[in-house]
Amino acid sequence: MVGQLGSLFAATSSDSSVSPVLGLVYLVVVVIAIAAMWKMFVKAGEAGWKAIIPFYGTYTLCRIAGRNGWWMLALFVPFVNIIFSIILSIDLAKHYGKGTAFGIVGLFLFSIIGYAILGFGDAEYVGTKHA
Repeated sequence: MVGQLGSLFAATSSDSSVSPVLGLVYLVVVVIAIAAMWKMFVKAGEAGWKAIIPFYGTYTLCRIAGRNGWWMLALFVPFVNIIFSIILSIDLAKHYGKGTAFGIVGLFLFSIIGYAILGFGDAEYVGTKHA
């Protein structure tokens, strides 16, 4: 079974250079996402390193969005996590001076692009963090 799954993700053409190129693209996207989140956290007055710690970063993101950090636990509940993610995205957008549409489209649907806009753009943190 594992061998079959592995072959599913292998390059479909005989060109062996496809996999390293995709790996490099993936690495670039991950570095951009981390840098964007780091800048977003710094704009909110938090330490940037908190963005790269798996659960602590999500906890801090909930606080930046003005929600209780315990909202993070709702993200583990199937189907509930979708609703809570949408609400969290809208709240985060509002705390950076953006509208509801940006929260849904920019942060929920296209999160890496939305986080990059908030982190590298001219958006300023205008909200208050939850204690």
